[in-house]
Amino acid sequence: MPELEIRRILCPVDFSAASQGALRAAAALARRFDASLTLLHVAVVPGSSIPEALLPTPPELATDLTGPEARPLQEWKALAASLGAPRVEALRSVGRPAQEILALARRDAFDLLVLGTHGRTGVGHLLLGSVAEEVVRHASCPVLTLGSEAAARVA
Repeated sequence: MPELEIRRILCPVDFSAASQGALRAAAALARRFDASLTLLHVAVVPGSSIPEALLPTPPELATDLTGPEARPLQEWKALAASLGAPRVEALRSVGRPAQEILALARRDAFDLLVLGTHGRTGVGHLLLGSVAEEVVRHASCPVLTLGSEAAARVA
């Protein structure tokens, strides 16, 4: 069996407690393997979940990391660096979270995805779906998920 090399880690964040646990785990892994860590926040705005031709999303929403709405992402980037991640990058995207995560993971050839799960069940899962579940099913690389209990222990 080939050795698993971890050089690039992608950690999607939605600023929840589960995401913070995932960020801490991802930073620890990045430190241990001397890997780069990329944080990704996917904003869901009108037009991002319906056909683009109907209501286009302004491209500056996906790329501007200087406005006040980007402040939490920059703070989480600083947190990852303070936890010892050697190289940290923060990206924003707009659209359906699972699709955006999977597209970036494939395009930039990440070695590992680390994400928190909210643990929704029943009607909540039916109505909101599960980003983590979709990512695990379709990812082109290994995925480490942290449920709320594990994320709380790490955080």
